[in-house]
Amino acid sequence: SLQGLLELAGVPYVGSGVLGSALQMDKEVTKRLLRAAGLPVPPWICVRADKLAGSDQIADQIVGEIGLPLFIKPANQGSSVGISKVTERAALMPALRQAARYDQKILAEQAIDAREIEVALLGNDPMEASVPGEIRTRREFYDYRAKYDDPNTRLHIPADIPPQAAEEARAMALAAYKAIDCAGLARVDFFFTPQEHLILNEVNTIPGFTPMSMYPKLWEHAGLSYRDLITRLIELALERHEEKRRCV
Repeated sequence: SLQGLLELAGVPYVGSGVLGSALQMDKEVTKRLLRAAGLPVPPWICVRADKLAGSDQIADQIVGEIGLPLFIKPANQGSSVGISKVTERAALMPALRQAARYDQKILAEQAIDAREIEVALLGNDPMEASVPGEIRTRREFYDYRAKYDDPNTRLHIPADIPPQAAEEARAMALAAYKAIDCAGLARVDFFFTPQEHLILNEVNTIPGFTPMSMYPKLWEHAGLSYRDLITRLIELALERHEEKRRCV
């Protein structure tokens, strides 16, 4: 919505346009596009909040198709708000109702036993991919508290993964960027399984951007300071705005 307002006002802005921003905000639509682009994503089911009255049927369908453990997520949220990890069937309906507080569309997604790897993207066309970084937390999963309030959360840059896997993560991140029409910046999150397979978790067109967040830290590792990164993003926004203006 904000990108649309800025487009109508003719104001340059950092990051993806209306389409890319809207696609990324809806996790279920994003997964369909990523899968169509040939990228591996976790198995999932989309549930409508207004269908939760038939609880037994929905719970049976989710457990039958996805299995346990699994994650329940609002389709249109960030920062892990409204997300629950479900390890037993009795916890499934409370998790669905919790997610329904935040969105009408709810994802039930298979829980992947894996390390969490992230790649930062920067640029318009072409876009650059950083080295992968890894997030480690002592919590059950990388939830809101782990992201913003847990001193035990650690960022490891570069991630300790085989060079071939690191290059594959960078290539997959760039492919994901193209699949959902990103621009300016993005962070692409992966699961790295014990069998050394990469599974794409999600794309964030507005990644966390505190000085201690993974996105600026990955570019700091590449030699781009926090201040210079912000300057570069402003330059990219102005370049993109000028290109659009010439098309009018």
